[in-house]
Amino acid sequence: MSVDEEPTDFKKRTALVVQYIGTNFCGWQKQKSGRTVQQTIETTITDVVGKPIRIQGAGRTDTGVHAAGQFAHFECESPIPGNKWSKILNDRLPEDINIRASQEVSDQWHAQFSALWRRYRYTIYTHPTPNLFVKPFAWHYYQAPLDETLIQAALTPLLGRHHLSAFHRSGSSRSHSWVEIQAAECSRRGSFIHIEIQANGFLYGMVRLLVGMLVEVGQGKLSLEQFKDIWINERRDLVKYSAPAKGLCLLRVGYPKSLFPPHIWFDSQPTFLLTH
Repeated sequence: MSVDEEPTDFKKRTALVVQYIGTNFCGWQKQKSGRTVQQTIETTITDVVGKPIRIQGAGRTDTGVHAAGQFAHFECESPIPGNKWSKILNDRLPEDINIRASQEVSDQWHAQFSALWRRYRYTIYTHPTPNLFVKPFAWHYYQAPLDETLIQAALTPLLGRHHLSAFHRSGSSRSHSWVEIQAAECSRRGSFIHIEIQANGFLYGMVRLLVGMLVEVGQGKLSLEQFKDIWINERRDLVKYSAPAKGLCLLRVGYPKSLFPPHIWFDSQPTFLLTH
């Protein structure tokens, strides 16, 4: 090939907005055994292009955790336009994974390292009557009334940069427990309590450990002062309960410049509203 000729094949980077129901997955990250979201998508892309492909996610969700707006990217040599990948993959992926949209991006854009923040939502269902259509996506907690105003009061002092080793599960490769929490909100819709946390990054198991303690605050078993003392003084030994995975959802990921319109990624987990 002469120096004036353009190569016919070159690697293109494609960004994806990914939804998944985490119930039957062993988390996002590929493992030696067990079904994972990353491996399922990688296998599907590999089948399309005929070459091994690796996909990079914005964050690693644990076993049973859902995602409404996970971001990811991959590179491959293919004539397929970036915006066509969502339909191609959705035609081949299992029903518990959905690609909301796809787009070709610069090779400088990185799903994980370009992200400014991630936001999680935890859903608690407080009505005493079980509901089968709610069960996969919420913690059914009806043993005692929960006061959402107390939960919000406990969350507010967490805003800012703090060392949150009290909510850091063992087994993490992260070398420190510093987290910058940018938003921490609790609200009620009928029989549902939603807790949303936004941060530059999250510790391993952080949100579920945090929610487990907030439930104790909400029912009055733990005072606001006691709760604050636990995380300020890094009393990991006093954090004993982790909320169930099924109530947790990676709601969205933020970047310096949005690649997709808001209806694609901003708030694509529907919220329930039941009063009985």
